[in-house]
Amino acid sequence: MKILGEERRKYILQLLKDSNVPITGGDLAEKTNVSRQVIVGDITLLKAKNEPIIATSQGYIFLKQSSGIPMVERTIACKHTPEETEMELNLIVDHGVLVKDVKIEHAIYGDLTASIMVSNRQEVKQFVKRLQTTNASLLSELTGGVHLHTISASSEKALEKAEAALKAEGILMEA
Repeated sequence: MKILGEERRKYILQLLKDSNVPITGGDLAEKTNVSRQVIVGDITLLKAKNEPIIATSQGYIFLKQSSGIPMVERTIACKHTPEETEMELNLIVDHGVLVKDVKIEHAIYGDLTASIMVSNRQEVKQFVKRLQTTNASLLSELTGGVHLHTISASSEKALEKAEAALKAEGILMEA
């Protein structure tokens, strides 16, 4: 049975709040008996009401309140080929660091940012698989491999170790 309008959005919001893993638009569409495009519209409306929902490569996530563990965050500049993407992400997550997003500076559109939200090798593997199955291009392909990542961890030391690993592979760009 199709769930309509506001009732459907409340249901989607509750599903996202209750989930500890991302939920794809397709899964939400199936659960509510509507098209994926309707879900995209619903998510947009929920975001417009300031619901902390983000779209990741694995699906939609409701950003829950902090677990009390203070997180530190920084932006790093990287450069590599598309074939080195999986290695780059694994070097980061292997140090307990979350890769929140990727940013590029586009000649026409200015700053473009896309959510990644990977924190372990399994999530990296899923991200890379989606790249391959959709034949999508990386944002960094528009800038000759140059891009920024916002990375987050529970300690400065974890961020420093991830940066050192990237530097050792020639991926980290330094000022």
